[in-house]
Amino acid sequence: DHSNGSFNLKALSGGSGYKFGVLAKIVNYMKTRHQRGDTHPLTLEEILDETQHLDIGLKQKQWLMSEALVNNPKIEVVDGKYAFKPKYNLKDKKALLRLLDKHDQRGLGGILLEDIEEGLPNAQKAIKALGDQIIFVNRPDKKKILFYNDKSCHFAVDEEFQKLWRSIPVDSMDEEKIEEYLKRQGISSMQETGPKKIAPIQRRKKPASQKKRRFKTHNDHLVGVLKDYSDVVPGKQ
Repeated sequence: DHSNGSFNLKALSGGSGYKFGVLAKIVNYMKTRHQRGDTHPLTLEEILDETQHLDIGLKQKQWLMSEALVNNPKIEVVDGKYAFKPKYNLKDKKALLRLLDKHDQRGLGGILLEDIEEGLPNAQKAIKALGDQIIFVNRPDKKKILFYNDKSCHFAVDEEFQKLWRSIPVDSMDEEKIEEYLKRQGISSMQETGPKKIAPIQRRKKPASQKKRRFKTHNDHLVGVLKDYSDVVPGKQ
């Protein structure tokens, strides 16, 4: 319905499966060309030509322009044309190194290799050129993470200090004992800067003396005062 700008997906020719298949192929193609260095935006006609989809219907083209490509998180519109939108848009190895350095300074850690490869053209070549300026770490799920190798943090530690460090056993000491030891040595710990532990709620135990009291059902203190009428026959006085 062109009057209100809405579209009925079921009314579009080719079926929804075909439409979304075309969309997926377009996004994948835009990613591939971005990775090889072709980052300039394309018109829809150019995209359809390069993905061999010039034969799609008018309604499908309108759906791509008005909804599918505009709302796709991996596509951005630039002056009426379309370009791939990676998580990190990097031009070269210097941009990658600046990004990793920035993450390191902010304490954000590393960046997934797949996110770097997505946004950096010829990523493997750039990563190889950086050499030992970056560090690779494998996650338990086998995904690789890139870290900035801050060489200013590399320093030699005196062997005597290392021996002194290793001579203090802490395996059998809990946190309270370690804290107490540090205080005796005049060292303040960083306990207050970390996340505070929430103490478990302790339920109050009822005193042992508060047991259910048993009450007597007879009046011992009135013995000899009340008369016994159990032998009286009803109706007779």
